[in-house]
Amino acid sequence: MKAMTLVERGSPLVMLERPTPAPGPGEALVRVEACAVCRTDLHVVDGDLTDGALPIVPGHEIVGIVEAVGPGGDGARIGQRVGVPWLGGVCGVCPYCASGAENLCDEPEFTGYTRDGGFATHVVARLDFAFPLPGFDDPVATAPLMCAGLIGWRSLRMAGEARRIGLYGFGAAAHILAQVCRWQGRSVFAFTRAGDHAAQQLALSLGAAWAGASDEAPPEELDAAIIFAPVGDLVPLALKAVRKGGQVVCGGIHMSDLPRLPYRLLWGERRVMSVANLTRKDAEEFLAVAPAAGVRTTTTRYPLAAANEALADLREGRIQGAAVLVP
Repeated sequence: MKAMTLVERGSPLVMLERPTPAPGPGEALVRVEACAVCRTDLHVVDGDLTDGALPIVPGHEIVGIVEAVGPGGDGARIGQRVGVPWLGGVCGVCPYCASGAENLCDEPEFTGYTRDGGFATHVVARLDFAFPLPGFDDPVATAPLMCAGLIGWRSLRMAGEARRIGLYGFGAAAHILAQVCRWQGRSVFAFTRAGDHAAQQLALSLGAAWAGASDEAPPEELDAAIIFAPVGDLVPLALKAVRKGGQVVCGGIHMSDLPRLPYRLLWGERRVMSVANLTRKDAEEFLAVAPAAGVRTTTTRYPLAAANEALADLREGRIQGAAVLVP
């Protein structure tokens, strides 16, 4: 198999040839059809996230075909198209897992961070975290749903019944979530980098009620805001835009430090909360919602060997929607 591998944090990925691994008990060998590129991959490669051991193969928005299962595995799953997400496994016994909050597991595994991911021709995944994808016939279009879609869905759940929702950072997650919000009858207000007219036009084309720069005031008070851009300075701006009793949801695994802010922005029972990982229940819900809502992803394809180019384009904000590696 071939794999774009992170050997040293802060350095480009290296294409390595290695033996195709055999799946162990409870695992599957998946032939990768497509793997979307997530901002979390940037955090892993750039060294913002440092818990995982090296070398590691990044990539956690994987769509592929099960080619083999480990000892005792369900042979009926061979040939099945599956999606493999960021959360690659949980212990199942800690207090969080026992209470249904497996996204907060004390001993989690993360695809592309603590176990090899999908920037490769093959990946080994836990069968219980390889979601069947019946009806999802386009691997490239489906790949961004495995993180951008799932984290967006969990973030939206955190926003509760909010009808007017601000999305800060209109990239892979927001362009999916905007379509879900429109289907649910919510109004979306899209906030982008100043001057990013392409992202603003994409937002408007997907049904946003308004699109502008992140430091602009929306035309209406928001019920909630979801921040996908990893920029702590956006938190006070979002707090300023939401009404009393509203919430600001931070949807990323990493964000720059939050600045000092006046208490008046938080006062009025406004709330700031984070979203951590996902649960299998999130996946079950979202994979039913996405086709019902008619979600269509905007993607740019890259060959596997161009993973560094895809990461650079994402880092510099040159991608509309999602970048997807196709082995």
